Amino acid sequence: MKKLLITMALAATTMVAGAATDNPFFHYKEWKTPHGTYPFNEIKAEHYMPAFEEAMKQGLADIDAIVNNPAAPTFQNTIEAYEKSGEMLTIVAGCFYNLTSSETNEQLQQIEMELSPKLSDYSSTIRLNEGLFRRIKAVYDQRGKLKLNKEQQKLLDDIYESFANNGANLSPEDKQTYRELTARLSQLTLTYGQNVLKATNAWTMLLTREADLAGLNDDTRALLRANAEKKGLEGWLLDLKPTTYRPVMEDLDNRDIRRELYTAYNSRCIGGEFDNTQIIIDIVNTRLALANLFGKQTYAEKSLHKTMAETPEQVYKLLDQLRESYMPAAKQEVEELKQFATANGFYATLQPWDWSYYSKKLKIEKYSVSDDDIRPYFELEAVKQGVFGLAKRLYGLTFKENKAIQVYNPEVTAYEVFDEKGKFLAVYYADFHPRDGKRGGAWMNDFQGQWMEGKKDHRPHIVNVMNFTRPTADKPALFTYDEVETFLHEFGHALHGMLTRCQYSALSGTNVPRDFVELPSQFNENFLGEKEFLDTFAKHYKTGEPMPQELIDKIKRAQTYHAAYACARQLSFGYLDMAWHTLSAPFAVPADLTTAEAVIKFGNDAMRPVQVLPDVPGTQMETAFTHIFSGGYAAGYYSYKWSELLDADAFSVFKAAQQKNGSIFDKKAAALFRKHILERGGTEPAADLYRKFRGGEPSINALLERDGIKAVEVK
Repeated sequence: MKKLLITMALAATTMVAGAATDNPFFHYKEWKTPHGTYPFNEIKAEHYMPAFEEAMKQGLADIDAIVNNPAAPTFQNTIEAYEKSGEMLTIVAGCFYNLTSSETNEQLQQIEMELSPKLSDYSSTIRLNEGLFRRIKAVYDQRGKLKLNKEQQKLLDDIYESFANNGANLSPEDKQTYRELTARLSQLTLTYGQNVLKATNAWTMLLTREADLAGLNDDTRALLRANAEKKGLEGWLLDLKPTTYRPVMEDLDNRDIRRELYTAYNSRCIGGEFDNTQIIIDIVNTRLALANLFGKQTYAEKSLHKTMAETPEQVYKLLDQLRESYMPAAKQEVEELKQFATANGFYATLQPWDWSYYSKKLKIEKYSVSDDDIRPYFELEAVKQGVFGLAKRLYGLTFKENKAIQVYNPEVTAYEVFDEKGKFLAVYYADFHPRDGKRGGAWMNDFQGQWMEGKKDHRPHIVNVMNFTRPTADKPALFTYDEVETFLHEFGHALHGMLTRCQYSALSGTNVPRDFVELPSQFNENFLGEKEFLDTFAKHYKTGEPMPQELIDKIKRAQTYHAAYACARQLSFGYLDMAWHTLSAPFAVPADLTTAEAVIKFGNDAMRPVQVLPDVPGTQMETAFTHIFSGGYAAGYYSYKWSELLDADAFSVFKAAQQKNGSIFDKKAAALFRKHILERGGTEPAADLYRKFRGGEPSINALLERDGIKAVEVK
């Protein structure tokens, strides 16, 4: 089964007496829920720790059984046995860690902190088990003589390398160091992520004068009023959640309030109760120490080993090529916006908190289109029909709500998913709106992966978690263009998880290299720019009238608006990530700077090559950059741009088919994409899978053409 990310392990503990009696996790094989889904109504916080302790105990027993098997090591009794080990732990962790992201509270956060060192020790105990590695290596050494299929070969290679890359070949002294470093890193990244969530929830700003709301539309005013009412306050309450932050930064006329909101958002965890500045330093230095244990000069060198990019040099080559191609246009976009702002009576220096405000106004002037025009056509239920309908048109899928499937929050909707022949394919959970217990952003995960047990196909349970506009007292949830695009993105990940057909859970679904995993998601976004797709669902929530052709044309014309600026922003994150993770010596705070000043300066310097707006003293996004400091994208943020190159190239196949056949919903192209990308998981090298779909190597040309950018060669 799919392994719990092994960054964590066990201090043997005794099972609480009687804990198994009413603990649902101890009876997971007996659950009578539809498709074996989690009985969320029965699971309580106090069930987790006893369940984890018993699961780790069983997991180690599974490992002992492999190590003590008197038979000679074989693929079946060693590799497959290891892949299937720790079943209960997979079940417990699959529930717990999904909820700590989407439905957390102080009790779960405390359990998470207590679990971290135990799981770290459990992981290290397995990864550093010499007897287990001897058996794995014995099978690996005879791999040329074994009659394995491609998926079995890939599983063998991946398991061997995962042990080798996690300390199995280290000396006894270095193994102990590795154990200590991984435990420390686990605790640091956990604390970092919890600090970001707490800091985000802690900041609010109450507006009591209606005059301060000038520029905001009725929906945003209603949202801010509802925020205040939830806290028992009179007025309009600003917070740092995306559904507040974005519309206020775009629409609020009061520049001082925009500045205060921007500063609060971009100084989260710089100093104060939830300070992450020293934690960042500790994280990168610990990662560097781990890399050095394996003879690598930088963490990026170690981390990129199993990716499509392979080396830091290849990552920088991509970033630099995009920088050289996009920066001239990005600077032109900034200059144009400055001129527009000046023409509209703004004579100060254009600051980051001015960008969204004037960018939206210029977009309206140039294209006569804004989110206020678009949102009435993007009502939540209609958007769901459109997104699900896309999966129907391309892959034959249907989604049926099943209220018998228990959910972890009343706002979550559970669906059964069926394939083109009406056969059950997956369970899909959709969680759309922000809550205090949910971290920001949007993501896909699985509660259960997919794997084969003999001829039985265990189908996956997939979840999309998002933070989209809530309904108000007098309006349903109406999405912005970007929110619909984000839904399509995360749903692309969900399709990758739902359509997978692999033998082993460790290779199924999204268990692929980081710079390949974003391909299905970013590919899916492309359809939003197509009239043929918009016509299937974009109807006015009051009148039912389809989105007018004139508005669709405006959306199409506006698609490349500030594309270069958006690319520069993404590149800045990639350069920041690589800067921290290509350090070849531990980061030290200069004597003339405080810790916060040193972290801010490092971040600003790293992002300088693609900077187009002024620095704001006391702010830097890295202290809340969860992707790289607590979210698994360390030395991997570049993968969004790498995958963007792939997604544009892949979608060009559908565009070519559209020109030939008249429809963007090309079944032949979709069948190839499904067969070679969505179904195969990590069963083959990602580059090979892409070539099988595309019939050749990807090109950057489709991306540049889509964004209206002229290519610049980087030597």
